[in-house]
Amino acid sequence: MSKKVMLSAVQPTNKLHLGNYLGAIRNWVALQNQYDCVFFAVDLHALTVRQDPAELRDNTYRTIATYLAAGVDPKACTFFAQSHVPEHAELAWVLTCFTGMGELGRMTQFKDKSGSKGDTVNSGLFTYPALMAADILLYKANLVPVGHDQKQHLELTRDLAERMNTFLGENIFPLPEVYIAPTASRVMSLLDPTSKMSKSEENAQAAVFLADSDDEIRKKFKRAVTDSLAAVAEKDVSAGVLNLFQIQAALKNVKVEEIHKSYVGRQYGYLKLETAEIVVEALRPIREKITALMADKTELDRLIREGAQKARARAGKTVSQVYDKLGLLPRFGS
Repeated sequence: MSKKVMLSAVQPTNKLHLGNYLGAIRNWVALQNQYDCVFFAVDLHALTVRQDPAELRDNTYRTIATYLAAGVDPKACTFFAQSHVPEHAELAWVLTCFTGMGELGRMTQFKDKSGSKGDTVNSGLFTYPALMAADILLYKANLVPVGHDQKQHLELTRDLAERMNTFLGENIFPLPEVYIAPTASRVMSLLDPTSKMSKSEENAQAAVFLADSDDEIRKKFKRAVTDSLAAVAEKDVSAGVLNLFQIQAALKNVKVEEIHKSYVGRQYGYLKLETAEIVVEALRPIREKITALMADKTELDRLIREGAQKARARAGKTVSQVYDKLGLLPRFGS
């Protein structure tokens, strides 16, 4: 029996952080031999916000280097940069033509990001759920790990898959399901533990970035918000304390309750210091490999090129199926 297709991607804007690693990339490594995995950097999505070209290029390289440094194996999965596979944009246009204005207007992320900008909002921000749907449907993905803020987009993707299958008269697209990783961790901001750690933190002290030095990591945890008690309580710990427990538990592969029990009655300084050292030891080899890959991009370019060729072979078949059913002329050489 063929493996189910799992697809996931990260937008290469700003630096990747501990939350990206624990909540996504580390799970990719664990799953890449269990599923037919498709992993990529969604650099086209990044264009919905004005980008500095040099920074976008560097961030895309760095994102892909991070995948490799964390253990993603290009031989075990399909691994590439989104913009190197033009079929993403081609299928996105088709899906845009089958998506209603009302459907796009109801997307909560669009409402949140557009805010009071009115007519100054670019149309890419409005229509990018169709590109996200194309990302998924191109590879006929069965499973997509998504956060709560992306579930609405996956629901739209399922609606479009059903709509296209009905219109085209053939079940070309499976209906993708949300994949909930059993070991996924939701890492919160070190300064505001009621909010998720974010790549776009205004205060860099709130997030632990994978490129941070050992000393930077230690300083950030030293300033992490806990609570006003003198020592760790046996019950009802604060969100900040729980966040540190969860980070330790994820990296040590143990239950949060076990971490909590080991700190009851101890001062918060020990929790901060020891959490920092666990994170330092986990991230140091990743950071060192990223640095080596970024110093000489020859290997990165080779792997990105090979991955794009592999992805296009799959994506091209899907686009050809759709174009044929739509009545578009066959391409020369296809």
